[in-house]
Amino acid sequence: MIKDEIRQLCREKNAIIMAHYYTRPEIQDVADFIGDSLALAQKATTVDADIIVMCGVHFMGETMKILCPDKKVLIPDMEAGCSLADSCKAEDLAKFKAEHPEHMVVSYVNTSAAVKALTDVVVTSSNARKIVEQLPPDAKIIFGPDKNLGNYINSVTGREMLLWDGACHVHSRFSLEALIDLKKKNPDAPVLAHPECKAVILTQADKIGSTKALLDFAISSPQKRFIVVTESGILHEMQKACPDKEFIPVPPEATETVGCHCNECEYMRLNTMEKLLACLQTEQPEIIINPELATQALKPIRRMLEMS
Repeated sequence: MIKDEIRQLCREKNAIIMAHYYTRPEIQDVADFIGDSLALAQKATTVDADIIVMCGVHFMGETMKILCPDKKVLIPDMEAGCSLADSCKAEDLAKFKAEHPEHMVVSYVNTSAAVKALTDVVVTSSNARKIVEQLPPDAKIIFGPDKNLGNYINSVTGREMLLWDGACHVHSRFSLEALIDLKKKNPDAPVLAHPECKAVILTQADKIGSTKALLDFAISSPQKRFIVVTESGILHEMQKACPDKEFIPVPPEATETVGCHCNECEYMRLNTMEKLLACLQTEQPEIIINPELATQALKPIRRMLEMS
């Protein structure tokens, strides 16, 4: 079995597999550790391995390499990018910073190493509110690249951060009409939504939080049915943790998918078992970052971990 081959190679090469909740179920099942962006970053600093295989998207592999410069960091498919990270180029942010010299920069972890190097502190959806609330009340802040997350943080903190005009293509395309229809059909089901969703979607939510926060809510809640508004990869872990509960995914605004009409990230789906096996066999593709750039990018990540 391919899973057995993967696990054998991990033992032989002292490799650890880390996977995001949005990857395919079989990838999650073969991984040593699964989590959201914050948990993955925290775990990376503690692993005793020569090789880290990051099953997720490119910026996650970069974050692992920045945190673990002495380890070989691999990613199954170098084409696994991120629309949110792509929406904020380092040269554009540098220009924007120059136009607002009195502002500090708070960047979402869904950014390139080059953008992190221009950042004062990195945040994830798990800790964005906590970190922003620790900053001086009169601090002028550029928040990027996710305007939906930034708008949500502004609404719950009372801040007026200057928002970069970027968004996650997956979380931005959930259907409000479908969500309202599902709520009518399932009036007893709490709505769990990720803060990368549009504000109009979040107004319908009973729980707003990071992927891990939504999972924890589902586990602890006495309710038996939930409507889930985030990338559908998390449904696998939710169902594993709560086999007696039902999780109903909200579809995107337009879909031709037959079946559950799930809203999936096509970049996360580039991680397959076959690519993971080949990655371990060849130890390629490998994440390589300029050491000077990595040093600069590490500073705001370390600040995030300290403030978390």
